[in-house]
Amino acid sequence: MAKVGKTIANLLIGATVGVAVGYILATDKETRQEDMEKVKKSLNSLKGKFAKKGMDVEEEIYHS
Repeated sequence: MAKVGKTIANLLIGATVGVAVGYILATDKETRQEDMEKVKKSLNSLKGKFAKKGMDVEEEIYHS
């Protein structure tokens, strides 16, 4: 059973790497940079939301 899980994980990792390499080879540099800026903004936004949520949870735990 564990072998099946490892096989599926390896397959998904391989597919992800393949998609990433294909994307890099298929797009031009400017488009990739624009897309990366969008991804960075999204990740920073999520990071801020999670940090705020963590602070709220921490405050709730310690002030209860």
